[in-house]
Amino acid sequence: MATELKKKYGLLTAICMVVGIVVGSGVFFKAEAILTKTSGNLKLGILAWVIGGVIMIICAYTFSLLATKYEKVNGVVDYAEAAIGEKYAYLVGWFMTTIYYPTLTMALAWLSARYTLVVFQGDNADPSSGLCLALSCFYLIGSYAMNALSPILAGKFQVSATGIKLIPLALMAIVGTIFGLKNGMLVENFAGTNLDIVNEAFAAAGKEPLAETSAISAIFSAVCATVFAYEGWIIATSINAEIKDAKKNLPKALVLGSMIIVGIYILYYIGLAGAVDNETMLISGQTGARKAFENVFGSIMGTGIFVFVIISCLGTLNGLMLGCTRGLYSISSRGRGPAPKIFADIDKNTNMPANSSILGLLLCAAWLFYFYCACLNGDTAAKLGMFAFDPTELPIITIYPFYIPIFFKMMADKDFNGFKRFVAPILSIAGSVLMVVASIVAHGKEIPGYLIIFAVVMVIGFAFMGKKEIGSASKAK
Repeated sequence: MATELKKKYGLLTAICMVVGIVVGSGVFFKAEAILTKTSGNLKLGILAWVIGGVIMIICAYTFSLLATKYEKVNGVVDYAEAAIGEKYAYLVGWFMTTIYYPTLTMALAWLSARYTLVVFQGDNADPSSGLCLALSCFYLIGSYAMNALSPILAGKFQVSATGIKLIPLALMAIVGTIFGLKNGMLVENFAGTNLDIVNEAFAAAGKEPLAETSAISAIFSAVCATVFAYEGWIIATSINAEIKDAKKNLPKALVLGSMIIVGIYILYYIGLAGAVDNETMLISGQTGARKAFENVFGSIMGTGIFVFVIISCLGTLNGLMLGCTRGLYSISSRGRGPAPKIFADIDKNTNMPANSSILGLLLCAAWLFYFYCACLNGDTAAKLGMFAFDPTELPIITIYPFYIPIFFKMMADKDFNGFKRFVAPILSIAGSVLMVVASIVAHGKEIPGYLIIFAVVMVIGFAFMGKKEIGSASKAK
């Protein structure tokens, strides 16, 4: 049985992992949601992107400092272990394995399927249909197969997909802005949204009308929505044991990658506002982004560019699956969790944790089924009652409270000094607290049910906390 991963990723791949995991899915998915949460106020929406981005950069920088000290098998779990202890690290790893990784991964599979249907079915695309669910499962299995059977190929696909996914974002950021300035749409969108027009369309479609909200409430709700778009950078730390010269390259990848992401998102959002008016974006929902591309580039070329959006989502899915397949391995390699001997096993042919990968795929499928029942099917959502919550936001925000003890402990580490020891962790703590407050404002009614499910999952994990011997490892030949 082999339990050692090989060094196989360089700095370029690491940066592409950070950018590729984050960019290209949430920015398309949440653009309309952020506009909705701010009642069509474009300026508040941009401010929300800035706030969410600053929090990501600060936290990424702080973790990059920790990355200069620790290099094992799963970055954030390593940091938790070094800061608080093995048991705390296990709980963090268990949460990420059973909730965090699979909810993010299944959401990307669904997004990829959703946008695929938009290309082929246009306004008739139904994100809650059985076809969309089946296609989501197909994308999950395909991504799993690539990562499980050929991790080198998965890494090369990540680099290629990162380049491809930047194409629609860059084109919309540049051409969309010019287009909007030329026809006056950008200025008009910044001036405000006609909620009467939007609400008339919403009423005809049976949707709840938008209402004017306070700036503070709108910003908190919108920042909460940016979490899905920005999240994923921490997953890059799950491959730090596989990055060449990780103590030097991982910090660079985290900081540079995060800065690139924030710049791309803000520029794209502005370009989108120049391509389609706010009212159309709010009313069209899932097809709003496609209409924006068609307005700027024409029907045929716009559709062709939108295909790159699908490739972009698949690239993000690939990166998330890479972290998802290593979830239980990171726990089992420490001798904890259920059947550590089995889940710490590394396949000698692919140098992948095969058993951990299979369980990761099953967890993704389970959360996809829950997502369908809680968010896409009104009948089952009503039956779930208080236990119906949005798994694309709350599980992601939950990781921030887990970060806080690590940041506090970092301030007691004498290996750091000055800004690195005190200012960076304090700013990271403030950002984490702000994320929690934002979630309370945006999802107040859903939080009790989510916390109950979260507690049940963590109690199950607690039962497997005891450390066990996993035997002597034999290197793969």
